[in-house]
Amino acid sequence: MKKTRYIFVTGGVVSSLGKGIIAASLGKLLQARGYKVTIQKFDPYINIDPGTLNPYEHGECFVTVDGHETDLDLGHYERFLNVPTTAVNNITTGRIYQNVIDRERKGDFLGKTVQVVPHITDEIKRNIKILGASGYDFIITEIGGTVGDIESLPYIESVRQLRWELGRDCLCIHLTYVPYIAAAKEVKTKPTQHSVKTLQEYGILPNLLVLRTEKKLSEKICHKVALFCNVDQEAVIQSHDVSSIYEMPLVLAKQRMDRIVLRKMSVPVKGKLQLDSWKIFVKNMSKAKKTVRIGLVGKYVELPDAYKSINESLLQAATYHHRRLDLQLIHSERLTKENVAGYLENLHGVIVAPGFGQRGTGGKLTALNFAREHNMVTFGVCLGMQCMVIEFARNVLGLQDANSAEIDPLSKNKVIDLMEEQKHLTNLGGTMRLGEYDCKLQKGSLAQKAYNSELVRERHRHRYEFNEKYRQQFENHGMKCTGVNPQTGLVEVVEIPNLKWYLGTQYHPEYNSTVARPNPLFVSFIGAATENKN
Repeated sequence: MKKTRYIFVTGGVVSSLGKGIIAASLGKLLQARGYKVTIQKFDPYINIDPGTLNPYEHGECFVTVDGHETDLDLGHYERFLNVPTTAVNNITTGRIYQNVIDRERKGDFLGKTVQVVPHITDEIKRNIKILGASGYDFIITEIGGTVGDIESLPYIESVRQLRWELGRDCLCIHLTYVPYIAAAKEVKTKPTQHSVKTLQEYGILPNLLVLRTEKKLSEKICHKVALFCNVDQEAVIQSHDVSSIYEMPLVLAKQRMDRIVLRKMSVPVKGKLQLDSWKIFVKNMSKAKKTVRIGLVGKYVELPDAYKSINESLLQAATYHHRRLDLQLIHSERLTKENVAGYLENLHGVIVAPGFGQRGTGGKLTALNFAREHNMVTFGVCLGMQCMVIEFARNVLGLQDANSAEIDPLSKNKVIDLMEEQKHLTNLGGTMRLGEYDCKLQKGSLAQKAYNSELVRERHRHRYEFNEKYRQQFENHGMKCTGVNPQTGLVEVVEIPNLKWYLGTQYHPEYNSTVARPNPLFVSFIGAATENKN
């Protein structure tokens, strides 16, 4: 059995510095050296998972292939490594405590007092080592929050114990912020010094420091940080602002981060970094001169992370077509029949975002009515697809009160209804239709041509579905159900073949789009939008 090494990424000073991007970038470099790598995230909140969290609280909820609702950083991991993640790649404090308490109720601890140390820390370490049994060369673990947070202390203590147990098979990378004070016209290293000091007080001396900075730092500053933080100067890495997150692996590679990590862990440096395809992607993205203008209609557009996977899928597809993405964020609550033309008429394509609840659906329906009547290239995802169905039912089938049971349970024409297996559930967390399912595509359909296959697997996150009893009416009037689940008959894809490109999916294709393999539907959508522009 191969030996597994463990790398931990912690953060200090402030949150949102980009630990996930650093972890994913390092993972990409190690993968480019020929090593088998995966990444996991430990979130210190007490929720079992982010599935019931409002996007305003935590951004997008990402879904793994096995149907686990996770932190959005797992989307970054997949987009960089092109390796699917599962439930064991994202652990929360809620899950840790739930597992320990369940064992205590069963009597597994034989009457002992259950404590944070050793029982909670042992459960954390167990979850870290689960992935190690899968044959990976490296497990990179991102610790959420910042050093000094009360919530993160059990994770930091677990890392301390593992460093003692594993020796050189364990390494710690600490990401801190080096602010630039405009009035003084200089950068300040004191926050980093204090952050490292706090980490040392918990028994961890970082092997590498990554300095998050807006501007490139001088060698003098890096030497000062190394001296005061007891780190080799070559192991002080800069993470300065770049135009795209996809440039970060190249920035770290120039600073030989992968070589430093391997040498500190006594692992041989394999061959040459195989990053040619990645470099081509970054070059195409930065050199693209022509633009494609896409409007994203949703109710959380003011949040940069609410539709993260959709945004990145559009960017990947645009780069594939050698186009620069001009993404127009359109708040669905602001759309009316009077102003919709002003928002949409100059776009090359429209995508209607997923979501839950009634708020903002009126604007989505207005946008879809305009897009359909003006033959715009249009893509609906999950609730976006359901709104396509509702709008068509009202304005083509003449069912004026057509609605979703989620929005209006009293509607006489619930063209979108609660799934049968969902009707008797009381718990909201982790009970939706989640994870990968098969979809059989109609031969010759827009979707089938995009995938170049009649059978695909995509990820889901929903409770409501297309109401089968209305299917024939929709088919007769021009909206075709071109994708269905072969086991249940659940409608997965709808299209209007008489329009340029008008397609909706019940599933979430954005969860299955990576730099190495952009999702075919997004590639087709951007391709159609580009033709529409021409």
